[in-house]
Amino acid sequence: MPSKDQRRGGLSIPGQVHHITLTTAGRRPLFEDFSHARLVIAEMRRLQEQNIVHSLAWVLMPDHLHWLLQLRGPIGLANAIKVFKGRSARRLGGVLETGGSIWQAGFRDHALRRESDLIQVARDIVARPLRAGLVKRIGDYPSWDAQWL
Repeated sequence: MPSKDQRRGGLSIPGQVHHITLTTAGRRPLFEDFSHARLVIAEMRRLQEQNIVHSLAWVLMPDHLHWLLQLRGPIGLANAIKVFKGRSARRLGGVLETGGSIWQAGFRDHALRRESDLIQVARDIVARPLRAGLVKRIGDYPSWDAQWL
């Protein structure tokens, strides 16, 4: 069951920037395997190519995703995340041998109110592998991107 700071929907405004956190079911470290991470990254890019979201920064940690995105399309945040989770789950489910759910229900969302917060939040997102002790330099971590860095 999602915690009360996770949500399934809410106000969606085109152009609004959101810091989204999605967690794997059971916090399984599915993305330690780079081939699994690449499948998820491809689905993030697909949403951008379809002009549903614009990815500003993201990092795919072993068991969760931090994604700074701007809504572009008319489908709203909850539906954009639903589409992403469904597509990525189908792709991962096709290669995983264990079966079961890929993502926890719901997601965490923090809507950024000030444009001045964007770069600081992006830096925070990208630095997460460093703080978690996964790498000594962010350039050594394979699963991240930011439009400013």
